[in-house]
Amino acid sequence: MTQGILIAVIVLGAIGAVFAVVLYFVAQKFKVVEDPLIDEVAEVLPGANCGGCGKAGCRAFAEACVAQGNLEGLRCAPGGDAVAAKVAELLGCVTEAGEPQVAVVRCRPCHVGNERRSSYDSLQSCAFAHSLYTGEAGCQFGCLGCGDCVKACLFGAIKMDSETHTPVVDEERCTACGACVKSCPRSVIELRNKGRKNRRVWVSCVNKEKGAEARKTCSNACIGCGKCEKACPVEAVHVNANVAYIDYTKCIACRKCEAECPVGAIVDANFPAPVSKDKPAPKPAEQPVAEQTTTNNQI
Repeated sequence: MTQGILIAVIVLGAIGAVFAVVLYFVAQKFKVVEDPLIDEVAEVLPGANCGGCGKAGCRAFAEACVAQGNLEGLRCAPGGDAVAAKVAELLGCVTEAGEPQVAVVRCRPCHVGNERRSSYDSLQSCAFAHSLYTGEAGCQFGCLGCGDCVKACLFGAIKMDSETHTPVVDEERCTACGACVKSCPRSVIELRNKGRKNRRVWVSCVNKEKGAEARKTCSNACIGCGKCEKACPVEAVHVNANVAYIDYTKCIACRKCEAECPVGAIVDANFPAPVSKDKPAPKPAEQPVAEQTTTNNQI
């Protein structure tokens, strides 16, 4: 009995030793030596794992930076230029400051008056609704209002307007990570340059129907008339598939296109309010009249 137990122990010990040797050689064969610089780069990143850089997360972004050795084609949207400078210092390279961007909503409430041509009462998901629902006013291109972009934003930069059921972007919180852009099945949200003094102009419509049809479903729809394109002095505006688009890399924010738009489909942000020509000029302040006093000797 004792001899049998001893043999079993010896056999199991031998098998364990063989497996240990095999595992050692397998580990040596397939071991991955990770550059410690990856940890240093990952440490300076925001850690949001938002995917705005196009990678699976901050760790994957750090690995890509170290593997490439520079930041060409790589940018951490939430971190911006400050994080880019720190990463470039760690990598020993030079990086140029990028143009700050912000998400804009290229759709306004598409109701014609207060008319609702249909209603949606199912799973509150834009991705799901897009497959079987056109929208309350019948626009197959506009915002569906289910709030997928709100759920996708990790920074609380988007909220749904309770009256219009369309998203509103808080540009102070927006990091231009692009999560909202990816979440929108109708490409209603776009990242655009913030512009000089945060002033920018864009076409708030993505409806590709012809003018008459587009206006049936949306009182704010672009009719593709081309007046904005002709008015632009830098050729930044083009009409394609019945809808105008402003190239923000060329736009100088002169707003001539906005003035020419007959339907108000072009909107702007952060420009000073125009002074009305009919407003009367302010009256000059009245000078106080010096009080005159008389005495009995002057009478």
